[in-house]
Amino acid sequence: MPTSVGNTHPGPRHRRAVHATVWFDGACSGNPGPMGGGAVVEIDGRRETVSLALGRGTNNEAEYGGLIAGLEEALGHGATSVTVRGDSQLILRHLEGRYAVRASNLRPLYERARVLLGRFERVRFEWVRREENGAADAAARAAIAR
Repeated sequence: MPTSVGNTHPGPRHRRAVHATVWFDGACSGNPGPMGGGAVVEIDGRRETVSLALGRGTNNEAEYGGLIAGLEEALGHGATSVTVRGDSQLILRHLEGRYAVRASNLRPLYERARVLLGRFERVRFEWVRREENGAADAAARAAIAR
């Protein structure tokens, strides 16, 4: 009588661990005013810059816009873990759960960011000084200038 050896069903797909670093920033000309979001995504030795015009809103909305754009870019390149770096203590503390999100205009952006962060196996947050975040800041400002 023939016997089967091994599993006849395909096993779960394992993807290669890929780490991304997302630097994010937002800019606003007036508060509220025209907004731009910027992100720099470092992954597999590459550096991608994202610069998005986000309409009209507040600086904190622009910060979230830059973060969301960076997370989407990292996921699009197959990242499985991420280090998020930004100079906005408010946004980072929201995401760490240290501050409640009380502003109604930020709640949907926060929720979107949390959904994206949930797609990574590991997440780490790092606050950086404004001077260290120049490339993401330049991308955010460039979006307003367009």
